[in-house]
Amino acid sequence: MKLLKTLDRYVFKEVALAWIAVTGVLLVILLFNQFSRVLSQAVDNQYSTDVVLMLLALTSLQNLSILMPVGLFLAIMLALGRLYHENEMAAMQACGIGMAHLYKPIGLLTALVVLLLGYQSFILGPAAFGKAQEIRLSAIREAQLGNLEPGRFRSFSGGDVVFYAERVDDKGILYNVFVERSTGAKVEVAVAARAEQRGAGGDVQTFVLYEGRRYEGIPGSADFRLVQFSEHGIPVRLPVQSRTSGRRELIPTLKLLRSGNVLDLAELQWRISVPVMAVVLMFVAVPLSRLKPRQGRYGKIGLAILVCFLYMNLLNAGRVWLEQGIVPPFAGLWWVHALILALAGILFFRNNPVGGAPAAVRG
Repeated sequence: MKLLKTLDRYVFKEVALAWIAVTGVLLVILLFNQFSRVLSQAVDNQYSTDVVLMLLALTSLQNLSILMPVGLFLAIMLALGRLYHENEMAAMQACGIGMAHLYKPIGLLTALVVLLLGYQSFILGPAAFGKAQEIRLSAIREAQLGNLEPGRFRSFSGGDVVFYAERVDDKGILYNVFVERSTGAKVEVAVAARAEQRGAGGDVQTFVLYEGRRYEGIPGSADFRLVQFSEHGIPVRLPVQSRTSGRRELIPTLKLLRSGNVLDLAELQWRISVPVMAVVLMFVAVPLSRLKPRQGRYGKIGLAILVCFLYMNLLNAGRVWLEQGIVPPFAGLWWVHALILALAGILFFRNNPVGGAPAAVRG
């Protein structure tokens, strides 16, 4: 029994270190991918550096639900592949330790990963998604009307309002102001000697222009109107900062459990599928990682990637079919997991025809 415990610790350590390394590499790749996307949003919406870093962190937390089970799957493949390639697995089998025994140390690691995934999928993921939405909206609002820099054209309300001021004093009064506002085909252009901003912090803020002129009309038409004014207000509606944007990723898991809506059920099934996927992939990885003599340690990685691709696409398709009513609610996404588990069973009994029961080992 002492030998079994030693081998269990050894296999657990090898797979755990490989999982940390693989997940770390996948996370770095994801960060580079997310960085380009967030940076593009930052340029368009003028996010600050702090906002970019926070969005990167939050989006990474959301995507960990996919990275961790895939990382575990590849880690098992790599770790056991090394043991097969260097004949360490052959030595274990000579001691009477079969393939089935590998599920004990690997299953322990998988249980820890499942706990992390459950917390991430049911609690942390929706909270991170909601926080990211709030930060984006707050950054857009602040960028739009938080810092009106003199000598620079700024657009608001999706480009419907364009603002320019030549200078601004210490009290926030803007001088030599130009404002263009589009309403359908109609264009309104206002110029004023000075202006100020009112309604800070609200959903609708107003530019109040003093001592100016307003031109109204349709471009290409000679029908224009000129208005002289001493005071003129131009309202600008900002994006509403709300957590309830209709995205089901924001809905708490307990609320999804109480809902009878099929779309809510699909979202709940997806969250449940994340930790379940880690368990299913663990059962697939152990028999799939077995290598033939003189076969390279990375010989099965291409097949492993194909299995992950098939699994993820079936889950995505199953979610859509569940939302559309093609798959009944009682089946949910469980049929996808059952299909991949069946593949694991075929691989196990094909590579381990005697059942994989290890012979008794005495330490």
